[in-house]
Amino acid sequence: MFEHLRDKIKHIPNSPGIYQYYDKNDVIIYIGKAKNLKKRVSSYFNKSQQNGKTYILVRKIVEIKYLVVDTEMDALLLENNLIKKYMPKYNIQLKDDKTYPWICVTNEAYPRIFSTRRVIKNGSKYYGPYASVKMMYTLLDLIKDVYPLRTCRLNLEEKAIKKGNYTVCLEYHIGNCKGPCEDKQSEAEYQKYIDEITNILKGNVHSVIREMKILMEKFSADLNYEAALEVKNKIHNLQNYYSKSAVVSPTIHNVDVITLKEDDKSAYVNFLKISNGAIIHGHTIEVKKKLEENPEQIMPFVLIDMRERYGDESKEIITDIKFGKSFPDLKFTYAQRGEKKALLDLSLRNATFFMIEKHKQEKLVNPERHVERIMETMKKDLRLKEWPVHIECFDNSNFHGTNAVAACVVFKNGKPSKKDYRNFNIKTVVGADDFASMEEVVYRRYKRLLEEGESLPQVAIIDGGKGQLSSAMNSIDKLGLRGKITVIGIAKKLEEIYFPGDSIPVYIDKRSESLKIIQHLRNEAHRFGITHHRNKRSKNALGTELTTITGIGEKTSTDLIKHFKSVKCVKEASMAELIKAIGFAKGKIVFEHFK
Repeated sequence: MFEHLRDKIKHIPNSPGIYQYYDKNDVIIYIGKAKNLKKRVSSYFNKSQQNGKTYILVRKIVEIKYLVVDTEMDALLLENNLIKKYMPKYNIQLKDDKTYPWICVTNEAYPRIFSTRRVIKNGSKYYGPYASVKMMYTLLDLIKDVYPLRTCRLNLEEKAIKKGNYTVCLEYHIGNCKGPCEDKQSEAEYQKYIDEITNILKGNVHSVIREMKILMEKFSADLNYEAALEVKNKIHNLQNYYSKSAVVSPTIHNVDVITLKEDDKSAYVNFLKISNGAIIHGHTIEVKKKLEENPEQIMPFVLIDMRERYGDESKEIITDIKFGKSFPDLKFTYAQRGEKKALLDLSLRNATFFMIEKHKQEKLVNPERHVERIMETMKKDLRLKEWPVHIECFDNSNFHGTNAVAACVVFKNGKPSKKDYRNFNIKTVVGADDFASMEEVVYRRYKRLLEEGESLPQVAIIDGGKGQLSSAMNSIDKLGLRGKITVIGIAKKLEEIYFPGDSIPVYIDKRSESLKIIQHLRNEAHRFGITHHRNKRSKNALGTELTTITGIGEKTSTDLIKHFKSVKCVKEASMAELIKAIGFAKGKIVFEHFK
């Protein structure tokens, strides 16, 4: 019943975020948050963990969408905003329309600092919101302990103070305020406190901890250990605290964020709508390319569609793509740092996840289409006349010129075909000569394919630069295969691709699937060749120790090593142990040889 959903769940990232469940009418019926999206969403479809209400909810789910964020707290804040916006049927726990508190620094003479759940645009500064109320009050208590600020609502403009209508209150007498109402504290000194507090609220926890440690030491020196312990506990809370959220920012109002990721056939555009400092919409769409349109052509089309869909009137667009002069009434921001850059990165991450998920789903649901896309990409990147359905890659291995071997790995339809892998012992080359070894191996490989009437690959990849490639081409020419097999070399340092007769390398986009498959081939050839090389060296080492004993062959030597694990243990074994391992006659021979 949920097979199409299970396939989608497999490719949800293990990241913090929110998830949305839709019913058959494309209506959001549930919004949830998760520290790990994949694990949380998967748990709904685990029958052993379903209660009655969850079972009813799961039966109504026909579509799952998600949005990744930086932290679990970001997910909590975003969940709160979206639930208020859409009021899903099954989110009954948030019917009270709870809002998260902020810390407000008022816009007035001698500013006040307090917590509030209402953000009023009157010039005051707001910091938060704080999903953990305990953390917010820890900060407020800290500010109260360190800085003597006023808590009254008096008008403390210069004219009002000079009238002399105010008198200091109890807060002044107990040391919590310096009495600016009677002009006992200058506004410059007070503003210095506010500047320091603003720095703390922006997340400079280290300066907070420094101040707290000074205060704690002062309490300790005064033998006020109870107060010192209280400050120590606050330091501990602050060390586990972070105050900024990439999801919600009171300094960013009514803007849109739009970013794009692309492959050869499609573009994936993510759109975030920020209203009153909070994300209220997050949507990613796939745009099929018909005429190989570039991002500058795609983005204006998508932006118009999104703004019409959401009735959007934002005047600022945060983006990573140049829009030109298509929208003279809009301000386009290409953020390089700060909170806007954090939102841009968040949008790009969601576009990337969407693209990766589409590729993986395509591979599961329609493997043929997935292969076609990869083949078409490689054909274009490698300048081929046909799809590279059959690719082979060659690599050499030797140890100081000894035990020289080579490996040939085979990929078909972009995947390893391990039954076609081949190892070669170098026969005609003495010493460490990679060029001559490559020439020998390529010649032997394709001479045999021709003799046996086997199909030739469309592409042969040589692990190495121009020298190895030139040597391989000598064999290709001897066999009359030039033009029938495309031969390329790959240099390891900069992933340069060399073509025969062309001294200038080609650089394939590092994000391209073509380069990823070539790298996979190269790595697989190296792994396969190294394994064979190690095995050969081990056998040679074994031969110098055991197979030199008259009457003991390679098979018996192997049996001894398997049983005793090392030649040293064979030497130290008793006759009874040797006879038990390889029989009376051979056991006696080995025992007498070493003893």
